[in-house]
Amino acid sequence: QVQLVESGGGSVQAGGSLRLSCAASGSTFSISTMGWYRQAPGKSRELVARIFPDGRTNFADSVKGRFTISRDNARNTVYLEMNRLKLEDTAIYYCNSVLGLTDYWGQGTQVTVSS
Repeated sequence: QVQLVESGGGSVQAGGSLRLSCAASGSTFSISTMGWYRQAPGKSRELVARIFPDGRTNFADSVKGRFTISRDNARNTVYLEMNRLKLEDTAIYYCNSVLGLTDYWGQGTQVTVSS
């Protein structure tokens, strides 16, 4: 069982930055694909970014060039650096871990961007 604990959410003005962290328990972090998803009110959960064990990354088109995902295998932690935040980035952000057919979710952290 993997537990994921997100932190770093909060309120920020448009154009600002936030850094989300997700700490994972267990010993499989380095071989897991780690991702950040978000869900805005009334919308489906969507992939924001993910990072594979070999360091390759994927980003949603809406955040390319503004967000960065990274991982620290020594700390079992994945980060999401969010820059030039927009109103439409407001959502609950969830950390996700995938290994084979098993995936785990964090409890989510709220990000609110205001004008």
